[in-house]
Amino acid sequence: MSTTSTVTLTMKRQFVVSPEQVFDAWLDPHSMKKWLFTLETTNKVTQNDPRVGGTWEIVDHRQGKDYRAIGEYLKINRPGTLIFTFEMPQFSDTQDIITVSIMANEQGSEMTFTQEMVVPHEEGWTADDIEKAEREYITGSEQGWSLMFDGLKQLLETGKIDYPLQ
Repeated sequence: MSTTSTVTLTMKRQFVVSPEQVFDAWLDPHSMKKWLFTLETTNKVTQNDPRVGGTWEIVDHRQGKDYRAIGEYLKINRPGTLIFTFEMPQFSDTQDIITVSIMANEQGSEMTFTQEMVVPHEEGWTADDIEKAEREYITGSEQGWSLMFDGLKQLLETGKIDYPLQ
């Protein structure tokens, strides 16, 4: 039996700003540190080299611990497509693939977010255990991204984020 499985999370969000503004918020370090895996008040590191083969890193400090998110850019096609890897080494040695597609619409833009998540399996897991872990990965990731996307929407549409987000 495989020691991992892969599940896919897809989410859509509408913004009343241009696709270029949404796209740039994913790559601009000043924007990233306000919403992407961190808050401006808890961010310790935001580094970004936005080119194919370039890397990004965010370190958020919460409750006495550092949480590090890293990745590498695989495709950058402004303002339509961004593909990059995502890892949190303190939790797992797995690597997810994130695809962000942004299209203009009547209101401004629509973002489609897709995360291909690698779910590690523990020795002795049954099919039910694997299915439960996959559901938990989807649910937990969707909750986290929803909060981040709420912050992104506020940042893009009002210029600031009002915390705490619900």
